[in-house]
Amino acid sequence: MQYLIDAKIFAFYLNLRFNRETCILCGDLKSKWKALFHGASKVVGHFRMKLNISFPATGCQKLIEVGDEHKLRTFYEKHMATEGYVVRISGGNDKQGFPMKQGVFTHVRVRLLLSKGHSCYRPRRTGERKHKSVRGCIVDASLSVLNLVIVKKGEKHIPGLIVTTVPRRPGPKRASRIRKLFNLSKEDDVCQFVVRKPLNKEGKKPRTKAPKIQRLVTPRVLQHKRRHIALRKQRTKENKEEAAEYAKLLAKRMKEAKEKRQEQIAKRRRLSSLRASTSKSESSQK
Repeated sequence: MQYLIDAKIFAFYLNLRFNRETCILCGDLKSKWKALFHGASKVVGHFRMKLNISFPATGCQKLIEVGDEHKLRTFYEKHMATEGYVVRISGGNDKQGFPMKQGVFTHVRVRLLLSKGHSCYRPRRTGERKHKSVRGCIVDASLSVLNLVIVKKGEKHIPGLIVTTVPRRPGPKRASRIRKLFNLSKEDDVCQFVVRKPLNKEGKKPRTKAPKIQRLVTPRVLQHKRRHIALRKQRTKENKEEAAEYAKLLAKRMKEAKEKRQEQIAKRRRLSSLRASTSKSESSQK
């Protein structure tokens, strides 16, 4: 019975709409409302919200659980991407796990048709769209986790977040990106600036491991490039010579075919003229 009353108190505390008939568990309705208001203070004591704070400069994150609602009223009625003096609200989840979506200016859940490129949805097939339940971007007491990103550091340091620095692993592998990271010129040796990974095992000598640098210009690469260009020029020259020989041979064959055809035409003409002369002589003799 106490569980049902606490559930209704919590619903009333969050200003949710529910039917009056469902509140009548037993006894007079007036006494029931007194019980609801009398137990409201107990519900506030059970309030919990988590703040997930991150600091991009050091790469650290810290999860803080807050039980006092009065400390969180600063974030109420704020929406995602709202910046303050110290932090920026980057997102959050409600108590059922539905994520906050930027641009949905409400504090309740809505059902949207999402496709590729939208937040809170990852399509499994090409061109797939699906209706998904997402929560609005306005902060209220129904959230379980609120994600915050530090924009400006305050006067006091947060232990485990500001001072501690998490190494960014792995480092870049491409030579141009290593030069961009350390502001190197083309004459500098990139191999000396590779971010190495320490491999420390018990009972063994400490050593480091480095990734293979991609797109690194070395004398061997330049020699391969020169060889490739030379082979391409040689193939072009050979193709031109073969094309010239083929054109010469084709012209010779066409000339021979033309002469042969002219000889056949001349032979047919001689035979036709010979037949005509013989037919005339036979007709004159008769």
